[in-house]
Amino acid sequence: MKQELISIVVPCYNEEEMIPLFYKEMEVVRKLLSAEIEYIFINDGSSDETLSVLRELSKINNKRVRYISFSRNFGKEAALYAGLRNALGDYVTVMDVDLQDPPELLPKMFHLIKEENYDCIGTRRVNRDGEPPIRSFFAKRFYRIINQISETEIVDGARDYRLMTRQMVNAILEVTEYNRFSKGIFSWVGFKTKYLEFKNQERIAGETTWSFWSLLKYSLDGIVSFSEAPLAFASFVGIFSFIGALLMAIVIMSRTIIFDNPTSGWTSLVVLILGLGGLQLLCLGIIGKYLGKTFLETKRRPIYIVKETEKNNC
Repeated sequence: MKQELISIVVPCYNEEEMIPLFYKEMEVVRKLLSAEIEYIFINDGSSDETLSVLRELSKINNKRVRYISFSRNFGKEAALYAGLRNALGDYVTVMDVDLQDPPELLPKMFHLIKEENYDCIGTRRVNRDGEPPIRSFFAKRFYRIINQISETEIVDGARDYRLMTRQMVNAILEVTEYNRFSKGIFSWVGFKTKYLEFKNQERIAGETTWSFWSLLKYSLDGIVSFSEAPLAFASFVGIFSFIGALLMAIVIMSRTIIFDNPTSGWTSLVVLILGLGGLQLLCLGIIGKYLGKTFLETKRRPIYIVKETEKNNC
């Protein structure tokens, strides 16, 4: 009977220090699995020696280590999609190379997905120790907001680290949208999922490339991708502004006609104009965000471009 295969998809961006450490840890875990493993490292346009490290690792372990190198930096979402698309395994897992996704959980995940008939075993952090307080605060607010305004539930603290069946992976690959938000897509496709909890672990080496602003932009992309609530907000702001202006006009006309009290106060007028102008620009910005996403979808550009794979390194 042919042994089952697990594909390990690992996005990498400037991770020359972490790749050997990650591979060493995963090789320890591999011996505890009753399945074969293939590694698929995605070099997302790194500017350091990440590609050289992957070339060397692939030469030494050419039957087990594969890599895909992009022509430039396309982002983690593109890297995830490329990895899933090229994975050959009966099961596929997505992991960060920084070892903040505990490799030692993989045997338990494989056991659960096999023995308890799950389609996906995900992971979620129960704390955020080691993170800047402002990042933790906004992360919690993000999950609360998006679960209130979206029909797709996204589990608080959920990581991309998960083990999925081939059927679920194929369903994810059918979602070919250009503007991808994988946490939402994993939930949107459905399938029976169980989450394992773990305490946050800090990276061993190297520095994270995720700044506060990049995470904020990523969260806004997630809201736009899985909720129309901001558009509804823009509509309601317009309606309430119009009603408020109409009521103020009635009050001013009444004061002038009944009490012969001429309207005065340039300061209040300027404040009103600036306030309403600001709301209009906010609403235009919200609409523009959705329009921009639509524009990118209609271009039908490829999600990523491959420059090199392990096959070029033979």
